[in-house]
Amino acid sequence: MRSRARRAANISTSCRRFLLSLALFAASWVLVALPVPRAAAEELRIAVVTEPTSLDPLFRLVGPDEQIARHFFDPLVLQDEHQHLTPGLALSWRTVDDTTWEFKLRQGVRFSDGSLFTAQDVAASLERAAGLQNSIGGYGIYTRQVTRAEIVDDYTIRLHTATPYPSMPFDLSPVWIVSHKVAREPTEAFNTGKAVIGTGPFRLVQWVRGERLVLERNPDYWGRKPAWERVVINFIPNDSARIAALLAGDVDFIEMVPPSAMDGIKSNPAFRLVAGISARVIYLTFDSYREQTPFAFDAHGDALPGNPLRDRRVRLAISKAVDRQAIVEKIMQGAAESAGQLVPDTYFGASTKLRPEPYDPEGARALLAAAGYPSGFAITLQVPNDRYVSAEKVGIAIGQMLSRIGIETRVDAMPESIYKSRAAKFEFSFFLQGWYSESAEASNSLRAIVATRDATRGWGVANRGRYSNPDFDELLRRAVATPADGARSALLAEAMEMAMEDAAVVPLYLEGSTWAFRKDLAYVSRLDQFTLAQEVTRAH
Repeated sequence: MRSRARRAANISTSCRRFLLSLALFAASWVLVALPVPRAAAEELRIAVVTEPTSLDPLFRLVGPDEQIARHFFDPLVLQDEHQHLTPGLALSWRTVDDTTWEFKLRQGVRFSDGSLFTAQDVAASLERAAGLQNSIGGYGIYTRQVTRAEIVDDYTIRLHTATPYPSMPFDLSPVWIVSHKVAREPTEAFNTGKAVIGTGPFRLVQWVRGERLVLERNPDYWGRKPAWERVVINFIPNDSARIAALLAGDVDFIEMVPPSAMDGIKSNPAFRLVAGISARVIYLTFDSYREQTPFAFDAHGDALPGNPLRDRRVRLAISKAVDRQAIVEKIMQGAAESAGQLVPDTYFGASTKLRPEPYDPEGARALLAAAGYPSGFAITLQVPNDRYVSAEKVGIAIGQMLSRIGIETRVDAMPESIYKSRAAKFEFSFFLQGWYSESAEASNSLRAIVATRDATRGWGVANRGRYSNPDFDELLRRAVATPADGARSALLAEAMEMAMEDAAVVPLYLEGSTWAFRKDLAYVSRLDQFTLAQEVTRAH
């Protein structure tokens, strides 16, 4: 990992000014209006928290990869800032029958290598998404129900499924279309830039791992042209360093402003801040699979003979012990919203009955005693410290809350790069995660987080605790195959209620989204939290 000093040197034009700003910021979060040098008229410099895993748009289904992919590639169906569906590479879509969807494609679109986009590229992309080798939490959850892609003509494609698939337009909105010429290339060909051939608003110039990504405007883009000829995206996971870079004028635009810095930016006339509640739910996951879990111990530090997290009463006790409102008010300073389910209440398929679990430490102690742990036990809570807003502070607060009911909790915070690798190997017992529904409806979260892991269906891609409930799986299967919207929404809500009743996972809050930038720029808060250079405009 590069040192902070090296990262600062890579992004700073004035090292002394940078370090002075950082020291002032770290000491008091007081933002001082410094001279902000204007970047080149057509260049935008952005600082993001997390570097993408890969430039292969179908390699890993995770936010940092998705937001970078959207600069180079397009899906058939786009989502606006509210996650409403709008035409992308497909102008329209309709059901031909219960198991066939037809998409009419946009004509005259060119890839960045100059070749024309056709239905052949759609078919090749869906095939890649379903069968990409070594993919980490891949896109098969959205594509494996497609049994056949029928190319009717260059600009009409029909997608066939074995059973009704009413949510297909939602599910295809996160699936990026690559040129058929590179659809069989290995992921490394994308990472070197060779295969980054898309129809998106930008073209790749350079990826310097650990430092920056450089883009240039795609002059042949079919949609609204970006305001910027050149974009430099810097990777700065440290909150203090990211804000110091903005103060020093080394970047123009940053994401994920910590709550404690928001008031200072609002009061600084040199900058603007945009904030809103996102669709990303932060939640706790349990190893409810193994007979003995690696990070649970008795009072003497010895491994417990059984796994307490397999007991619903223990999971529910943990939920009752967490004071969500205190986290929202004191740590997030209001820039979050307590959650009682895995999606915003406004989503299709969300339950109207579920509310955030009330803070009830006495009830939590009673549940622990009933489960056979009257004196509690010890456990480790793993948390990524550079992925979600104030996640380490939240983890520490949860550890303190659980210790009050007898669950002595050690918090192990680590960089996302290490965390995600270990979580994917099922190394953890109890850990904090975040998820938002790429398809903007409830089945996405339920299939990914709660459903039993099933490679054939593509279910359970984010089920790192390996929770499994056959009754839930059957209810969800019925829900996603129900064509009528009203009936499908009711079944999804019922499935959500079943999962929350069993404390399959414990939702905590919907994360807030914040961006800060020069006063002459403008940006609209996005429910998906994406930082998109093409959506940054000049203020009027």
